Amino acid sequence: MKKNILVIYYSQTGQLEDIVRNIAKPFEDKKEAYDITYYNIQLKEDFPFPWPGDVFFNTFPESYLQIPKEILPPSEEILTKKYDLILFGYQVWYLTPSIPIISFLKSGYAERILKDTPVVTISGTRNMWMLSQEKLKVYLKDLQAKLVGNIALVDRHDNYTSVLTILRWLTTGQKEKSGMLPAAGVSDEEIAGSVKYGEIIERHFNNNDFNNLQPDLVKNGAIEIRAFLVRVEKVGNKIFTVWSNLIIKKKEKRPLLIKFFKVYLMAAIWIISPVVLVLHLLTTPIFWFKRQKQKRYLQGINLK
Repeated sequence: MKKNILVIYYSQTGQLEDIVRNIAKPFEDKKEAYDITYYNIQLKEDFPFPWPGDVFFNTFPESYLQIPKEILPPSEEILTKKYDLILFGYQVWYLTPSIPIISFLKSGYAERILKDTPVVTISGTRNMWMLSQEKLKVYLKDLQAKLVGNIALVDRHDNYTSVLTILRWLTTGQKEKSGMLPAAGVSDEEIAGSVKYGEIIERHFNNNDFNNLQPDLVKNGAIEIRAFLVRVEKVGNKIFTVWSNLIIKKKEKRPLLIKFFKVYLMAAIWIISPVVLVLHLLTTPIFWFKRQKQKRYLQGINLK
């Protein structure tokens, strides 16, 4: 009897769809053994792409506070079929799983689909996904899904270059290299190479050996933890908590506060972030063992 595999994702640019389809390819190549379904989450009122700058920044408070929008219902086939494995692709918006992903997880459909089912999470991001994954772990636990693996593909350029290229991509639609700036996003080579993760997942799935799946993925490069970026995320979450709540509460001043937030965010990236980096480097000898423990935890799939 064929095993049922569901691939869930939301993708504006097509990058995440390319990633999840490459990871699903080893299952596609064995159609005699697997029945694969793709579920592209769709919002009733979708976000524009490319993003007008004001819309991109105006999305911040709802993104960070995980306020959902209405989604179009999954097909009846997806809702009624029992799946043996789910590949769950997601992006990160403002250090949090994106609004479309949160909207699905809070929709009521998610529990019907995810409950008691092994799930491998797959993210395609600029570079900061670690604490967003922690938030996603909580949702999966509450929905009684079984997280068995995690893969995080990122833009490998330095933090500042990737800021420029991602803003160019999101606001103009241009991903390709131009002038001194490289192409944005996860590299084509890395996306194509992600097939190897699908092969690892398929092998462990076929052998009914999920216990050793995540260590095998990590050993083959599926997770890279940069301690400095973890620190930036922690600081960012504290700052975003203040800003998002302020903007939501002061509805009449929202346009002005969004403008202030935009200026603050750019200053934080270009001025505060380097200071955090220097402090991180200076304290590395002191916190070496603590950061190694943190790294091992974030590479894993367990929830504290």
